[in-house]
Amino acid sequence: MAKLSCIPSLLLFIFLVSLNVNISSAKTSYNVLTYGARPNGKTDSTQAFLHAWTAACGSTDPTMIYIPKGRYLLGSVAFKGGHCKSPDITIRIDGTLIAPEDYRILGRARNWLSFEGVSGVSIVGGALDAKGSPLWGCKSKGRNCPAGATTLSFVNSNNIKIKGLLSLNSQMFHIVINGCQNVQVQGVRVIAAGDSPNTDGIHVQLSTDVVIMNSSIRTGDDCISIGPGTKNLWIERVGCGPGHGISIGSLAKTTDERGVQNVTVKTTVFSGTTNGFRIKSWARHSNGFVKAIRFIGATMINVQNPIIIDQNYCPHNLNCPNQVRNRHIDRRKGIQKLNLLNV
Repeated sequence: MAKLSCIPSLLLFIFLVSLNVNISSAKTSYNVLTYGARPNGKTDSTQAFLHAWTAACGSTDPTMIYIPKGRYLLGSVAFKGGHCKSPDITIRIDGTLIAPEDYRILGRARNWLSFEGVSGVSIVGGALDAKGSPLWGCKSKGRNCPAGATTLSFVNSNNIKIKGLLSLNSQMFHIVINGCQNVQVQGVRVIAAGDSPNTDGIHVQLSTDVVIMNSSIRTGDDCISIGPGTKNLWIERVGCGPGHGISIGSLAKTTDERGVQNVTVKTTVFSGTTNGFRIKSWARHSNGFVKAIRFIGATMINVQNPIIIDQNYCPHNLNCPNQVRNRHIDRRKGIQKLNLLNV
């Protein structure tokens, strides 16, 4: 038995070593300064970053886009992989990317930095400062404010690595993984005020084989939110708080919805959160489901609701489904194989 107990640790070691080897294998380097970027925090470097991306994509070799120390002002930018030839693009950030001072510039965009249809992209190090607090203030006063932008999103992408990244003060979600396969997130730090609205740390949906490890998330909403269509998600050694905990859902937003299955949350610490582990679903008929969930070895400190399963979810009690009409639904079929161990 002693030999068998060493296997998970050995596999983890191999995973970490392979991650570092893969990230360091980039050869051809493209420095954003060469393409006109200015590290003064004042000059718009959006086009310079796009030109560096185009050059790296056009190479048939593994490539690296290098961002030296300094502060780089960027507007909303989409890095698209439709015609990329490079099988492996590492974006090495030694500086800080900053959003415009006027929150409306990003606020009307859906994303600040988005990657669409890419494969083999790694983001290593650096900081992203979205300067979201003025928008949060606008929303808190009930003014006519833009919705806000997600800081970093990967959509319909494969073989993605995010390592050692700091995300500060996102207007909305910090990191979104949507429609992706084989994603590894390691050593990420997310920081936003405890009362910042809709600033989920990491959101995963419609994605398969995602690993989130050794990360710290302090925010005003879910530390990690898990949406429909998530399969094979592994979360380990994550610190959460302040925030709303780790949540599956909300689910059953529509009747035709994919399920969430095979999720493991292991060795997590929740401190000063409203919730620990939560499953939330609307009280309407849906073919969505939650299956094979393992929540293992959590430490909770000053957590209001350590474990909460809410199948009548309706925030603000507005436009709630007619629960009386749906009383015939057997909700036990919606959640299967839920294991809570050593909490």
